[in-house]
Amino acid sequence: MTGIALNTPQRRNRTWVRTTVGVLLTAAMLFPVYWMINVSFTRDQDMRKSPPDLFPVHGTLAGYRTVLDEQLPYLGTSLVIGLGTVVLTVALAAPAGYALAKLRPRGGGVLSFLLLAAQMVPGIIMAMGFYAIYLQLGLLQSVPGLIVADSTLAVPFAVLIFTAFMSGIPGELIQAAQMDGARALRTFWSIVLPMSRNSVVTVSLFAFLWSWSDFIFASTLANGGAHEPITLGIYHYIGNNNQQWNAIMATAVVASLPATVILVLAQRYVAAGVTAGAVKD
Repeated sequence: MTGIALNTPQRRNRTWVRTTVGVLLTAAMLFPVYWMINVSFTRDQDMRKSPPDLFPVHGTLAGYRTVLDEQLPYLGTSLVIGLGTVVLTVALAAPAGYALAKLRPRGGGVLSFLLLAAQMVPGIIMAMGFYAIYLQLGLLQSVPGLIVADSTLAVPFAVLIFTAFMSGIPGELIQAAQMDGARALRTFWSIVLPMSRNSVVTVSLFAFLWSWSDFIFASTLANGGAHEPITLGIYHYIGNNNQQWNAIMATAVVASLPATVILVLAQRYVAAGVTAGAVKD
């Protein structure tokens, strides 16, 4: 008991030290985000103030009014591309993950390795390949073309996630469905997919975030078109209005809101989906 009593203050001190270090590191990593928000409310005449204001003392909403006037079409395009990427990724990856996890086709191990290797291919190389293909098909500067291109980033990762999660589904359930006369497609749709909710949410979130933040495919395949995503909107805006930093930062703040909200709402499903298959009974 004496040893425990003596160690209690030391443990408390270590806890406080770790907490303090964690808070300081978190504050350092989040400071650029705070500064982005601060600048978005700062007036143009206060931008070059030295030392700068740590808070928007004389705040203005001019930057956000500019966003509403000029950036909404870019945001709408990004939303369509993001949702389209999610639908296409889940539609392709979920059946593939089920096949690898439960049907075990020949060459499944080789396919899993190829999916893993596909994630190592630099995006710019894939963008150049898509450019040559889309030039022949007439898909340059089109929303469907961007959806397909962005899905190539998400599908390999999604298949691996679905495979790991669906491998943990008890085989007795699938055998029971087969005994009741359900075929592979019916079993997948009625049993496996509803039980894979966490992995579906995880895959959907990552697919949306990748497409929302994509710049390489957008600048290569959609630059100059009628429908450009928000990443190009910010890029063009910086080039054309490089003195209106409050409007630029306001655009960045608004562009980060959808991804932030979705991540907060889906975080518990993501934690369960990512760790699925890591522990076997």
